[in-house]
Amino acid sequence: MTDLQRCEIRPGRLVEWTLHPTAVGAARALPDDARPPAYVQESHIRTARSVRQDGLFVPTWLGTAFDILGVIELDVLQGALRTWMLRHETLRSGFRWAGDEMRRFTLDPDAVALHREDVGDFADAGTLTRYLQDRFDVAADALTWPNFLFTAVVRDDGASVYLAFDHSNVDAYSIHRIAGEIHELYDAGRAGRAVETAPVASYIDFCAGERTDADRIDDTHTVVSRWREFIARCDGKLPNFPVDLGLDPEGPLPEQKFLEEMLVDDTDAAAFEAYCRPYGGSLVGVLSAVALAAREISGLDVYRTVVPFHTRAKSRWADSVGWYVGGAPIEIPVEHATDFEHALRMVRAALRENRSLSRMPIARVLSLLGADFRPTSPDLYSIVSYVDSRGLPGSERWQELKAYGLIRVSYGDQVCAWVTRVHEGLQFACRLPDTDAADKNMRRCVELVRERVVTVAREALGMSTTGRMLGR
Repeated sequence: MTDLQRCEIRPGRLVEWTLHPTAVGAARALPDDARPPAYVQESHIRTARSVRQDGLFVPTWLGTAFDILGVIELDVLQGALRTWMLRHETLRSGFRWAGDEMRRFTLDPDAVALHREDVGDFADAGTLTRYLQDRFDVAADALTWPNFLFTAVVRDDGASVYLAFDHSNVDAYSIHRIAGEIHELYDAGRAGRAVETAPVASYIDFCAGERTDADRIDDTHTVVSRWREFIARCDGKLPNFPVDLGLDPEGPLPEQKFLEEMLVDDTDAAAFEAYCRPYGGSLVGVLSAVALAAREISGLDVYRTVVPFHTRAKSRWADSVGWYVGGAPIEIPVEHATDFEHALRMVRAALRENRSLSRMPIARVLSLLGADFRPTSPDLYSIVSYVDSRGLPGSERWQELKAYGLIRVSYGDQVCAWVTRVHEGLQFACRLPDTDAADKNMRRCVELVRERVVTVAREALGMSTTGRMLGR
């Protein structure tokens, strides 16, 4: 994961694809789709509207970047983009307001057409980067539709593809899959063959089913009670990252900055994973390392956070593009952690006890709590997310193809961190308030996490070496 400024943008001729005006016009005349928005979609769009009403434009799009090598056939690439879009129904579905109610509409597949525009040549990478960011901010806005933009920077030896989407349509797992899927479709198009794939399940169908289940509970449900108790212990708020971030409670929403670096290489990442496996794996290890780092920086007794989990509980959703994410509240009494293994056991127990809570949308829970959670920030709470991307199609070529997941960094008072296991090692990316205190403390946190991972990895490697020697 990275941002546009760090994904190796190079000069070239920029080409853009938007939804064709005839398709946009057809969408305006569509009747309502009876399938409702997911709670996470509705919360996201209402938050964007609320922040906009407060006078601040906060871009929150996600995207992907990757190269295609060799002389580019733009007609074939356009066909690949359209075919890929048709696989995923959410990309041709949007929302409109009826009073204060959000209603869905969905364009028929036959009505989907892309419009291509040759924007022109960019000789300077910085100018091109600024142009792309400005275009994505407008074209992938939560409060407009269509809310995506496809682009390619074409050069003699290939092209760099940049795609941006409003977050309501994609999550990190979705954007990690895109490079492999587009490459497969493009290669097939150039060879004149069709790609044989099973139908991809629709995120819109998932939204309808999840919402039906969520609407069955009331404020007496166990999940609601547990969230109520958790929020009460967070002083009535959803938790931010528990270090000094230099925030002014009375000030405006601060600008953010971005940190990104490799924590460790593949050897250390593999050894760390092996060490943590008996306790649940690298997710447990990363959360334990972060919790202990926060304790050292802030002296806190209990580390409280909301852990994101995917909600693709059935295999039919595995290949589907959408926002399949829920959150589970966990509390780790780090003051009692005597060592890393003790922390691992506490984190594992907390995740086992609370992971099931992530299946209930947080927005539904908050509505049942009855408290005023009118959002003033695009992020409701801080996260530390862990994703192992090595099993995704084409991930072994990401470095060669300069493939990245893209995060928009704009405004916000929360810390959002993504730890990703890639073939080269363990990568850390973080969006944080642009203050001296936040920068100092989060950099310190990263160093403490790295030290912990390296120490554990070297211990695991030593144990492995000793075991092999004894075996001989």
